[in-house]
Amino acid sequence: MNTRIHQYRPLTQNDIEEIHQATMEVLSETGFEVHQPEAFEYFKKVADSVDEQNQIIKIKEKTVKELISSAPSTVTLYGRDEKHDCKLGSGEVYFGTGGTALNMLDYGQKESRIACMQDLENVIRVVDRMDNIDICLLPTYPSELDIDEVDKHRFNAGLTYTNKHVMGGVYTSKGIDEVIRMAEEVAGSPEALRERPFISLITCGISPLRLDNEYGTFMIQAAKAGIPLAVPVEPLCGGTSPMSLAGTLVIQNCDSLINIMLTQMVNPGTPVIYGCVASTMDMRTMSYLGAPVESGLINAATAQMTQYYGIPYYSTAGISDSKTLDAQCGYESAITNMLVGLAGADFIHDAAGLMEFAFTVSLEKLVIDNEIIGMVKRAIKGINVSEKTLCLDEIKTTGPGGNFLTSRNTRKFMRTNHYQPTLSDRLERSLWIEEGHKSADQRAHEMVTDILKEKPKSYLSDKEKFIT
Repeated sequence: MNTRIHQYRPLTQNDIEEIHQATMEVLSETGFEVHQPEAFEYFKKVADSVDEQNQIIKIKEKTVKELISSAPSTVTLYGRDEKHDCKLGSGEVYFGTGGTALNMLDYGQKESRIACMQDLENVIRVVDRMDNIDICLLPTYPSELDIDEVDKHRFNAGLTYTNKHVMGGVYTSKGIDEVIRMAEEVAGSPEALRERPFISLITCGISPLRLDNEYGTFMIQAAKAGIPLAVPVEPLCGGTSPMSLAGTLVIQNCDSLINIMLTQMVNPGTPVIYGCVASTMDMRTMSYLGAPVESGLINAATAQMTQYYGIPYYSTAGISDSKTLDAQCGYESAITNMLVGLAGADFIHDAAGLMEFAFTVSLEKLVIDNEIIGMVKRAIKGINVSEKTLCLDEIKTTGPGGNFLTSRNTRKFMRTNHYQPTLSDRLERSLWIEEGHKSADQRAHEMVTDILKEKPKSYLSDKEKFIT
């Protein structure tokens, strides 16, 4: 594994061991509630203590370790094009969108509006063109559809408008079956989809220390299907977890391991991804915050915990709590993406497009965040020091007072050592004024407009189109 990605480590090795031991103590002594009947039966078979009346399960450390040991150490989220394959657990850091947001912010407007199906299609088309966004996690909820129609319509849009990996939350058992059946048809067969799964599902857990009936049912259904599955939980400091960051890490770890254990009992070897959506609350208003620096700290620390267990990681960063495309929108997204990226998280979701406590998506923010992610990816790579990159022969040949403008290495390393922006302005002021003195959000809006003016590109053939 490329250790260069672990440049930021908020926890010491002793901290990691202490959080692990605290987690094992909670699972064995306090226990957790299981409100899904089939899941309760699975846990009863391995539990060290069972409270039938209160549906509380207690499990010792040895059993926890045995159960999670069958979880794969790598999970590949395949694209329909091999260049988009993302191997979680390989040492690389991947970035994607996230949600599911209810609103859209149209450029130049102060008020957001309810999102519809067309918005989701537009988002996917923009994401497909953003080189630094690796995974398309379906980020908006089409408000005009009945809940029974949402899953198949959302995934159909993903399969139609991008050949990157498509991940999404699910809302009904029927929808899960429909989504998997669609993907099997596109792949050519159920076996072909399992060999290169280009879709994955998200089933959320409920903090603290609780497995609910609805998402427990979805989790079991997805695990039986053998499709890659992210199992995020969302402890909130001061709300559903202790106010201390360390205490929140314990709840986060307990809840995620509970979900992972269930998937492995249902179907050992299920390609499961440890998920963290942990953040904090504004204690003045008792509301969720998407962008505090503490969220970056928690998600970065959780990267270390998942590396400790050897389980691929679905983390959170890149959200802004700003309501508009301002400086706050940029610095909040950049700080958390950088912290979690440098900690070596396998997949950072919510990394692009989300604002206003994750309630709202902006197409222009997708473009701006694509630029931020490009810079973060460059930072993650670090500095390659080798005989070639030290350039000693070149330095000696050029000598005192010389320059390196015409050097062959200058052209070579300009492309490999330096990030080349697609949005940022680097013109002299006079040229910037001459070209319209446009701000970053204006340039992003022009890029979005150009993409959406083009005829939509479909990655499905006519016979593969499920919804017309």
